Amino acid sequence: MRKSLIALCLVIASTAAAAEYEMTTYYLALLYRGTKWTAEKTAETERIQQGHMENIQRMAASGKLALAGPITDDGDLRGIFVFHNVSREEAEQLCANDPAVKAGRLRVELHPWFSAKGIRVDPPKQ
Repeated sequence: MRKSLIALCLVIASTAAAAEYEMTTYYLALLYRGTKWTAEKTAETERIQQGHMENIQRMAASGKLALAGPITDDGDLRGIFVFHNVSREEAEQLCANDPAVKAGRLRVELHPWFSAKGIRVDPPKQ
């Protein structure tokens, strides 16, 4: 009886917690070192990185990029994009258009991700 009561309480608690959030599907892009990755800084790698950062700003301004950022442990995984309000095909195209991906410095692994609707980064306060 006690195990049944505990199980019932867990079901009720998890249902109540889930009811607090409206859920949606995002697309999580994992950005890995590509075939043309090099740690050496050159004028070319700096130009590509600048284009990559400008692309992030464009995607954010378009309302399609919810979150982005680097992975800082110096492994093969270099960063993430989280897209919202897009189809998988659109997320694939947004990734393919990134200058670092085009140049082969990064490669993308795309996954659907189910999470609370409305996650975002607030712009800096001025």
